[in-house]
Amino acid sequence: MGLGKLLHSHREHADEGGVIERPRAYEVVAELAYLGGRRAAFTRLAAAARPRPGDRVLDVGCGTGYLSRILSPVSGHVTGLDPSPAMIAHATERAPSNCTYVVGEGQDLPFPDGSFDLVVSSLAMHHMPREARPEALRQMFRVLRPGGRLLIAEFSPPSGHLARRLVGLLTGPAMRHDPHELLGSMIPDAGFQVTDEGRLPHLMYYVRATRP
Repeated sequence: MGLGKLLHSHREHADEGGVIERPRAYEVVAELAYLGGRRAAFTRLAAAARPRPGDRVLDVGCGTGYLSRILSPVSGHVTGLDPSPAMIAHATERAPSNCTYVVGEGQDLPFPDGSFDLVVSSLAMHHMPREARPEALRQMFRVLRPGGRLLIAEFSPPSGHLARRLVGLLTGPAMRHDPHELLGSMIPDAGFQVTDEGRLPHLMYYVRATRP
């Protein structure tokens, strides 16, 4: 059994999405997967989001709240959202005073228009069903204020065939995607202006954008 099946409810086909149900097991596996470099990797990712003092930040697909906790010291308030009650409970238990966590889906964000200055989503888009992903980006656009910023980060599989196969065996079909194919033109199609994109250590690819 791959680790993906152990941790969450992904079906056999990656495009059907899934929800992670075992937060403590996920934390252990994540630490092992990053070979001791998880904190450094997500600190780099948080820096790429360019949070500002006083920012109202939304973390879509926040999971255990790992990234939102790193963002919290340099932000005004961070709201984490995830469809898994177990993950939200885990995140809430560890929440800094300026972090709030709610159960919800990216394609149906329960927030008013223009509620946030910054929206981030890390390693979450591939968990959503394919048909829900464009609406999730439109929802992120809606809840950002004009001039607000977006950072989407996704897993980028290794280029070697053997390494890609190993990743697939460990994590299941959801992590075999090419991030360019996964995201396609969804970000500009939702109304965003893409400002840049790039790669970070530990097989992460990001796109940074703004709401005009």
